Amino acid sequence: MKVAIIGAGKLGYKLAELMILEDIDVTLVDKNPRVLERINEHIDVLTVEGNGIDIKLLKNIGISSCDLLVATTDSDETNTVICALAKKLGCKFNIARIRNPEYIRQLDFIKTELGIDHIVNPDLDTAKLIEKYLLKQYIYHTTDFVSGKVRIIDYYIGYNSYFSGKKVKDLEGLDNLLIAAISRDGNIIIPHGSTEIQQDDVMYIIGENKNIDTFKERFNLSTVDKEIENVMIVGGSNIGYYLSESLAKQRIAVKLIEQDKSRAEELSNKLENVLVIHGDGTDINLLEEEMLSDMDAFIGTTGFDEQNLLMALMAKQAGVNNSLAKISRENYAKLIDRLEIDAAINPIYVTASNILKHIRGGKVISVSLLIGGDGEVTELIVGKNSPFINKPLAELNLPKGIIIGTIVRDGKVIIPKGDSIIRADDRIIVFCLNEDTPTLKQFFSPKKGGILSELWNRN
Repeated sequence: MKVAIIGAGKLGYKLAELMILEDIDVTLVDKNPRVLERINEHIDVLTVEGNGIDIKLLKNIGISSCDLLVATTDSDETNTVICALAKKLGCKFNIARIRNPEYIRQLDFIKTELGIDHIVNPDLDTAKLIEKYLLKQYIYHTTDFVSGKVRIIDYYIGYNSYFSGKKVKDLEGLDNLLIAAISRDGNIIIPHGSTEIQQDDVMYIIGENKNIDTFKERFNLSTVDKEIENVMIVGGSNIGYYLSESLAKQRIAVKLIEQDKSRAEELSNKLENVLVIHGDGTDINLLEEEMLSDMDAFIGTTGFDEQNLLMALMAKQAGVNNSLAKISRENYAKLIDRLEIDAAINPIYVTASNILKHIRGGKVISVSLLIGGDGEVTELIVGKNSPFINKPLAELNLPKGIIIGTIVRDGKVIIPKGDSIIRADDRIIVFCLNEDTPTLKQFFSPKKGGILSELWNRN
């Protein structure tokens, strides 16, 4: 599989890092030689200095033989032109990052007329994820799979927790549930029966909704009874704009605070049903005047991670039930477990998950990167030609970094054991550490259908 990534920013780097783990031939192009030097210090990838709009450069990197091009520069217009050129030069499939809200309203035209196969918008995707989180109204992080039938929650192991100091095999209260992963000191662990749970761990627990609810009740993890009615958003970024617009359509009262006067005026004109306030979102007096403590949710969406995290912590201390922050720096993601805020969302992970889902083919339903990006959760449909069907899991010799969390067959959710057998057309959810992604590819490669399904069928 041959892939060209144009733009070596955070998204381009993360995609290159993940694709290399799958033995994909990646070429990373950027105009900044210093950026490329830093990247070469961390990952083994072919880097090329130059402008992705340069047709000569595209020909030199062999774009006509590329299976995929991803344009991730900071310019929507540049990404659009690069994808159009790549398509004309023979690239099989292209993906463009486009963030401008004005362009989002013209996506169908852009895709059809310019030959763009898929468009990703990190800001819009992040806003949708935050909205989904808020409307689910859980006090812990939760992710739904299998159309909402299966849920994954993360559960923090605090001081004097029942789980602390116990081995996984000795735990009670996990009937028909599975601890599929553990986040410890910023690293992801795939646990086994002898793994000991430690204080400050975060357990990723997977199971059918009704069993998750039973677990929740037993350990006092009740859902927030009060509906989301009042929300405060600090930061009039595109994420803040998309989120405000979407929540207002749900008849939720939204206060959006933006420090830049001209941007605040622009947002006020665009968002008819949102109260846009010109002011400093870090000003405690302003937040108190705007009744922060009466809010049902607070979201920090400024361009500064530290500000978003600080204000989310302040909102939590003020008694806000749901407090979230947008972050961009990867090292901050590894600290979130220890903070009091409810969730931190990284647009890079959201978009990388989106792209991985599309390039892996029709059998892959969804991909979610675990905290820190060190692992992923993949939902897929088992093909008839998969090499592991009709065999007990114990005989598959899966590496320690891969665990099958659930099997869904004929609408029934199964928490697998060693003697469980996977059949064709089963829907499974797999947890995998990054270093074991090549093995995951070998076991679960789709044979037909889907966008670039041959990605997992080539050496």
